[in-house]
Amino acid sequence: MRNGYRGDDLTPILILVILNFLRAADLMGHDLVLLLGFQPASFLARPWTIVTNLFTHYGIWHILANMITLYFFGRFLCGLVGNLLFFIIYFAGGLLGNALFMVLGNPYSIAIGASGAVFALGGALAVLTPRLRVIVFPIPVPMPLWVAVVGGFFIMSFVPGIAWQGHLGGLIAGLLAGLILRRRVRTPFS
Repeated sequence: MRNGYRGDDLTPILILVILNFLRAADLMGHDLVLLLGFQPASFLARPWTIVTNLFTHYGIWHILANMITLYFFGRFLCGLVGNLLFFIIYFAGGLLGNALFMVLGNPYSIAIGASGAVFALGGALAVLTPRLRVIVFPIPVPMPLWVAVVGGFFIMSFVPGIAWQGHLGGLIAGLLAGLILRRRVRTPFS
C-alpha cells in the first residue's frame, strides 16, 4: 500500500449516502423499521436485517447526522486506505455493532442506522491520524480527532433510545482496523 493520500474518489461515499436516503423509513412514508430494522429476537426469522438496518433511519436528524459524519470521515479514510478497505471497515463496524447489540441489548428492541459503521470509520481514523485536530460544533476549540470520536461515543451512550452497543461495536472494529493498517498507511497526522 502506498503512503499518503490517494485522492478524492467520492464514489463509495455517494453510494452509501444514496442507499441510506432510499431507506429513510419516515421520509418514504412507510414503516420500514419493522421490516428492515435489526431485532435480535427475530434475527433467525429475518437474517437480512443484520445488514438492512445499516441503511434504515428514522427521522431527518438521524439520517443527516449519520450521513454528514459519513461524508467527513469517509472522504478522508477512503483517501488514505482506498475504496475496498473503506468498505470493509464500514461493514465490519456495522456488523460488529449489530453483534454487540445482539449480545448486550434488549432482544426485543430494534436497532437501525449507520452509526456503528460510521463509528468504525472514526475509530480507524483516530488510530491512523492521532495528531489530526478537528473542530466539533459547537465547541470552538480544536481537539484531537480521537478525543472527538471517543468523546462522541461516551456522550451518545447516555442518550435514551440510542443503541450504544452498536456504536461500541463499530468503534472497536474501527480501532482494530486502524491498528492493523497503521504500519501500512502514513499520513502527515501520524
